[in-house]
Amino acid sequence: MGPDHSGEQVREPASGRRGRRIVQAFSSPDSYGLVLLLIVVTYALSAALTAPSWAGSLVVGVQIATVWVTLRASHARRWFRAVTNVALAAAALAAVANIFLHKQIQGGAVVSWFSCLLYLIAPLSILRHLVLRRIVDSETVLGAIAAYLMAGMFFAFLYRSIGLAHQVPPFFGANGAGTFPQDLFFSFTTLTTTGYGNLVPAGNPGQTFAVMEMLTGQLFLVTAVGKVVSAWRPGQGRTGLSADSGDGPQETDDGG
Repeated sequence: MGPDHSGEQVREPASGRRGRRIVQAFSSPDSYGLVLLLIVVTYALSAALTAPSWAGSLVVGVQIATVWVTLRASHARRWFRAVTNVALAAAALAAVANIFLHKQIQGGAVVSWFSCLLYLIAPLSILRHLVLRRIVDSETVLGAIAAYLMAGMFFAFLYRSIGLAHQVPPFFGANGAGTFPQDLFFSFTTLTTTGYGNLVPAGNPGQTFAVMEMLTGQLFLVTAVGKVVSAWRPGQGRTGLSADSGDGPQETDDGG
């Protein structure tokens, strides 16, 4: 609101306030909206940029940004952030080495395992935050969706790491070890139990991890998402977090 020529306050239109809140939700480092946006960017880059030598560095860079924003939005504990910073630093070094040494690091098993670690840490931090929150609002819904998508990314990088291990038979049997876009496709069709059947793990440990992903996807939908949607109150917004949800300094600065 701002004063008009007569000195009175002019109320901002409701549509303008809604638009401003949407922009803030997908741009603020304290919001899960930005986390969702970065996950989508990571998926798009991972599926499209596989040939250029700098593609791996770009994907790793977006992954680092995604995990950093996730830890900030989820108010991760100090010790948790400290442990994660080690993995982030290692991933950053791999990205820099890829630029200067012109090696396909993103396609390497080491970086795939680092990516697995990053996408395991981030959703765990989100789930911890959602459990501790005292209200269920739009931010909680965005956080639950982000954790669900990160689970799919985690399993995709896990399948990539297994495929790069040169196991016999190859991960997808007659279809070979597969490419990362195929790993992404297989991971999310497995997570949602869609099961097209065009890509199937030829043996273990791929089959075991596929079963784990199916169970994870179904249990997550039945418990977390179902509870969030049933308890969601659209009238509750981020303005009340400090007073109502316990997301204040006591959670972020406890050092525990």
